[in-house]
Amino acid sequence: MRAAVLVFPGSNCDRDMAVALKAAGAEVEMVWHKDADLPLGVDVVAVPGGFSFGDYLRCGAIAAQSPICKALVAHVERGGYALGVCNGFQVLTETGLLPGALMRNAGLKFVCKTIGLEVATSSSAFTEGYSAGDVLSIPVAHHDGNYVADDATLAKLRDQDRVAFHYTENPNGSTADIAGILSENRRVLGMMPHPERAVDAAHGGTDGQALFRTLVGQLENV
Repeated sequence: MRAAVLVFPGSNCDRDMAVALKAAGAEVEMVWHKDADLPLGVDVVAVPGGFSFGDYLRCGAIAAQSPICKALVAHVERGGYALGVCNGFQVLTETGLLPGALMRNAGLKFVCKTIGLEVATSSSAFTEGYSAGDVLSIPVAHHDGNYVADDATLAKLRDQDRVAFHYTENPNGSTADIAGILSENRRVLGMMPHPERAVDAAHGGTDGQALFRTLVGQLENV
């Protein structure tokens, strides 16, 4: 299984993402934001956390205009998989690949801590390694993680079982405690918590491992 990890000026979780994917068995290539094309044969594109372009204008907004994001959109439109974490989730909403927006935290402060993350659905290539209702310990580190969407979008996410994760204790004011969502075809996941920071016991926990192992395993069998 081949994965591409996008790198923007200000990305700071790209290497963590690559390490997590490699540990799960993926072949990983880092891709600079000015590249116009993804490597041939890529199965999943990972958009990492950080502060792309210094979060100027709006988190993820400038990154979404990078040449590589045109290739990302084309990849997803062909049925490819994508994972966006934290700033990557913001980029996915700015490209229109996922609905809604990530706004300033309700408390107006940067939040950096390990939180309880409840698995809302196991029906995706990302979450099949868990059971619905499982509570994971996953770090968050963001200033703009407050997920908002209009009522129609929220109803669609709920009715189509596309909420992937809920916060057990909401750290940012996110609507309906939403921490991660899936695309309509369930091949794109955006989430604010950092599973790539929870794959090594030496770093404090391994609750993120199943996400990467499940994803790699699913795509190896496609």
